[in-house]
Amino acid sequence: RHLLALLADHFATAPWVVGTDTPLVVPLVGPTGVGKTTTVAKLAATYALVKGYRVGLVTADTYRVAAVEQLRTYADILGLPLEVVYSPQEMAPALQRLQDRQLVLVDTAGRSPHHEGQMQELQAFLSETGSSAVHLTVSATTRHIDMIEIADAFASSVTLAGLVITKLDETRCYGMLYNLVRRTGKPIAFVTNGQGVPEDLVAADGEQLARLLLGVDQ
Repeated sequence: RHLLALLADHFATAPWVVGTDTPLVVPLVGPTGVGKTTTVAKLAATYALVKGYRVGLVTADTYRVAAVEQLRTYADILGLPLEVVYSPQEMAPALQRLQDRQLVLVDTAGRSPHHEGQMQELQAFLSETGSSAVHLTVSATTRHIDMIEIADAFASSVTLAGLVITKLDETRCYGMLYNLVRRTGKPIAFVTNGQGVPEDLVAADGEQLARLLLGVDQ
């Protein structure tokens, strides 16, 4: 019981503050293939449909045509405005057009932690958002050695506010949750556990994460 309490404290979460006078701008960053675009759609559906906030979307993932079209499809279904940004210089005007929103979710292109040029380009996009709520998105299936490289590369390149863990349903080894939080010193905001939009998105709960890690029944 004591260990459970200690781990729950370790996984202390930080709920997003949405609904103030200015929009909360939340960019999701991370390596390729972790499901950022689908996660943005899940977050948008949750905050717009379930919570009733005015949500806007921005995508800077113009490297993959499919990513833009995927997010555009979700935006159309949800009735949300979508801005497509091709350069850092276009970011601030795009956000200005979404000033009436309460939450703006920014999808970024997957970046390789080994590619300095890609990380510098990401920095340029993020600096134009003026956001202090950048979230690193990492798959729960990531190997430990890769997780360390990802965490260190992104944490040294951008100022992170929190973490989003995807594909929790695709593994039974949950040690990376603890290791990633310990490595970055940042809280987990959300986890995803399937492809369903928005039902397979869960706000992180410290005790539930601790139970998962210890294999204790919910």
